[in-house]
Amino acid sequence: MKIIFLVAVILITPSLIGSVYGHTVDSVGDYRVEIGWMNEPVVSGETNAIEFYVSPLESDLKLEDQIFKNGISGLKKTIKIQLVFKDERITLPLSPDHDIPGKYYAFVNPTVSGFYQANIMGTIVDTPISLSMHPPKVDERSYIEFPEPSDLTLTQIIDGHTTVISNISDLKESVKNLEETRQQNDLVYSGIGIGIIGIIIAIIALSKTKKN
Repeated sequence: MKIIFLVAVILITPSLIGSVYGHTVDSVGDYRVEIGWMNEPVVSGETNAIEFYVSPLESDLKLEDQIFKNGISGLKKTIKIQLVFKDERITLPLSPDHDIPGKYYAFVNPTVSGFYQANIMGTIVDTPISLSMHPPKVDERSYIEFPEPSDLTLTQIIDGHTTVISNISDLKESVKNLEETRQQNDLVYSGIGIGIIGIIIAIIALSKTKKN
């Protein structure tokens, strides 16, 4: 029984370590900084946020052995996160977690899967910070969609374009028919007008004949 329990612990432990170290940790001056995604696994097309933690470094421990505690509050106006994807970049303001001092959020909707870079810029108290960090990869949203992806497939897009083109052709044909009908009506009305004018002229001529 003990052997079975030990095997179970060994199998479960790697997954726990993976979830704990889903965040990236670094240091600046006397401070420990940490970033990661608020919701994991992070997928494209879903509103998420970069979580940002700041706490004092402990001089008696290695960085990899330190945990977030005694967070540094009041950095909302002094720190910004610039999120970079290839040639695109956006600067995100921080929103503090009201329950955990030293924990902040930079909300964003990553629309494309891939690896993003987070540039941390500003000051922590009196310590300048200009640090590039890399949160975990953003996966394609179809990775967790079931039973079918909600995005339009290429076939659906082509079908949609074909339908639009067909509707435009039908509309053009209807306009053409209306134009031909209008022209025919114009000819009819012109003929009626000429006929009326002829009748009026005949009546006038007849009246003059009677007078004579």
